[in-house]
Amino acid sequence: QVRLVESGGGLVQAGGSLRLSCAASGRTFSSLIMGWFRQAPGKEREFVAAISHNSAYKYYTDSVKGRFTISRNNAKSTVYLQMNNLKDEDTTVYFCAASERMTPSRAGSEYDYWGQGTQVTVSS
Repeated sequence: QVRLVESGGGLVQAGGSLRLSCAASGRTFSSLIMGWFRQAPGKEREFVAAISHNSAYKYYTDSVKGRFTISRNNAKSTVYLQMNNLKDEDTTVYFCAASERMTPSRAGSEYDYWGQGTQVTVSS
C-alpha cells in the first residue's frame, strides 16, 4: 500500500506561483509513476501532469504547458508540481497519484493510489 500526502496548496493572486509537494511512503518510490490531477466540484477529474520513474519523460495537459513543471526527488520520495503564472481557471483541488505501471498515463484509471488533495485558489 502506498500513502500519498500533498502539501503546498493555498491562496495566490493571479500571475503568482505555488509549489505543490506530494510525499510518498509504503513502496519504493522510484518504482512508481507519479501524476498530478485536479478536480473542481461537479466536474470530472482532469489530468495535469505525469512523470516517469527516472524523470526522463514528462507529460502535461495543454492548458498548463509552459506554466507548470512536474519533477521528482526519488531520494526524498517526493513529487513536485511547480505552478507559475497561475490563472483563475487553475482554482480547484489538486491530487497526487501513483501508478505501478511501466509508463505514465493521462488516465486516472491507470493510477493505483491517490492522495487526499490540496486546495489551490487563484484570486484575480
